[in-house]
Amino acid sequence: MSKKRLLIVTQELNPYTEDTIISELAGKLPLYLNDKGFEIRILMPRFGSINERRHRLHEVVRLSGMNIIVDDDDYPLIIKVASLPGARLQVYFLDNDEFFKRKSLFNDEDGNVYEDNTDRMVFFCKGVIETVRKFGWPPDIIHCHGWMTSLVPAFIKQGYKSDPVFSNTTVVYTAYKHEMDNYLAETFKTKALITNIEKEDLDAYYKDDKMLIDRGAIHFADALVKGSEDLSQDVQNEMDESGKPLLEYAGDEYLAQHAEFYKNLLAQIITT
Repeated sequence: MSKKRLLIVTQELNPYTEDTIISELAGKLPLYLNDKGFEIRILMPRFGSINERRHRLHEVVRLSGMNIIVDDDDYPLIIKVASLPGARLQVYFLDNDEFFKRKSLFNDEDGNVYEDNTDRMVFFCKGVIETVRKFGWPPDIIHCHGWMTSLVPAFIKQGYKSDPVFSNTTVVYTAYKHEMDNYLAETFKTKALITNIEKEDLDAYYKDDKMLIDRGAIHFADALVKGSEDLSQDVQNEMDESGKPLLEYAGDEYLAQHAEFYKNLLAQIITT
């Protein structure tokens, strides 16, 4: 039996970014699942805080050279790769000087949220889609971690639903506690548009005319995971009411529970 293909898309990952609940989970999960019969690839932004020499990043020329459009402007996408320490797993870093050269992830040195975080999110999510298409590697499961990945479910399930690379892909979204909603809303609907996605489709990312970025990802994803014990009540309600397969916050048992969750999702695909 061939290995199932798992793509992990994450905004943070140990040991490349600082220790957070996202970086820890997204960092340990592929190591664990690598021994459970999965073929795994990982995509994340190449933030300026990531030391390329220390982590031995190098450019993948055959994947680089694409341009990603954000708000009618073209931005070059550079793909770099490194091996995840402790395993023969490839981590692909999506890079662009305009968006990711700065040393901190989402806030400046004074703690202010970057004004272009919407642009950075759109660039990253579009870049994920184009990179996977260029792989020519149809994933069985794509697991998205964090608000910065929240457009990927919509792009796959609505924008690229007819693309053979994604036609049989199950998309899983893990929501974590964050406070980014108030900083993304103003230009989100214009900047997040792609072919086959209309502004009306992006209404899913709002609740009562206010941004709730996780809501859209929950709407478009096939299955859901609670990544934080104390999600906002709105997000908790959206997940509970979605009717979709849901993995509750698993605490210290999250590795084994994720493996079982994937197994059940793949079994459902086989029987449908």
